[in-house]
Amino acid sequence: MNRLITVAAAQLGPIQKAEGRDAVVARMVRLLERAHQRGANVVVFPELALTTFFPRWYVENLDEADAWYEEALPSPTTQPIFDAIRRYGLTCYLGYAEIAHEADETGVVRKRRFNTSVVIAPSGEIVLKYRKVHLPGHKEFSTIRKVQHLEKRYFEVGNLGFPVVRAPVGKVDGVNLGMLICNDRRWPESWRELGLQQVELVMLGYNTPAVNQENRGFEAHHLRNFHSQLSIQAGCYQNATFGVGVAKAGNEDGFELMGHSVIVNPQGEIMAMATSWDDELVVADCNLDMCQLGRNTIFNFAQHRRLEAYTRLTSQTGSTEPPVWQPA
Repeated sequence: MNRLITVAAAQLGPIQKAEGRDAVVARMVRLLERAHQRGANVVVFPELALTTFFPRWYVENLDEADAWYEEALPSPTTQPIFDAIRRYGLTCYLGYAEIAHEADETGVVRKRRFNTSVVIAPSGEIVLKYRKVHLPGHKEFSTIRKVQHLEKRYFEVGNLGFPVVRAPVGKVDGVNLGMLICNDRRWPESWRELGLQQVELVMLGYNTPAVNQENRGFEAHHLRNFHSQLSIQAGCYQNATFGVGVAKAGNEDGFELMGHSVIVNPQGEIMAMATSWDDELVVADCNLDMCQLGRNTIFNFAQHRRLEAYTRLTSQTGSTEPPVWQPA
């Protein structure tokens, strides 16, 4: 059986701090229209797709940053995105900043902030939500950085785990869909959590700087993009899944974002890649039957995983030095 879907990576060029939501939403709707014209079934937008990457700006009082967040989807501003999704019959990944009024770990209901993504069905319904787990950066103003990266200030660690849902996509009755956000792609544990649920399409968005912004060592410019693609390709190969990594790109408020959005197959090959720093649509046909080879052979988890050998993975966070060898 041929389970073919057409996937579109909807890269966004820079979103300036002064740019309004209406203008950004209009750009996204145009990309959805182009995706429909090119026969796409799935459209994936970047992380924090509705705004500039605001964690580069420090605020003392987080309530002053509420305008960057969404308290509900759809909202009056984002309704045109949902209308276009229904009009064109698309499945869509949307990354955004979320305010949720819900109980914390102590049971107290309060305002909570997350870096979030959702899967929106062609009906306009939200079928899956994910909140970013691996938050990079720092919480307080850093004097050693050229640019602030305050995700730990603006967001809490995601509390929904790594969910996968089986949902119809295009003419395929059921596709196993999972999500990651930005820094999650660099952690093999993220991919394996999805792989253990037989994920077939991992959608992830990111807003990654094109240059290293810390003054703690040299990193060649070209390695930034290499490491991003390496993480996605390895995650797809080691978990027998397609992956769509979608970037924000270009000069945003004076800071370069890397672009180079990619669609990757279960063999770890890049099938398609963006070549601009602007709004750009990259499309590829994905035959989900390709997931079966890895899943049934080298990465047949039921046959080859050895939980008894992995206890350190869930019992330890920081690394520790090994014992020193002593000659007999």
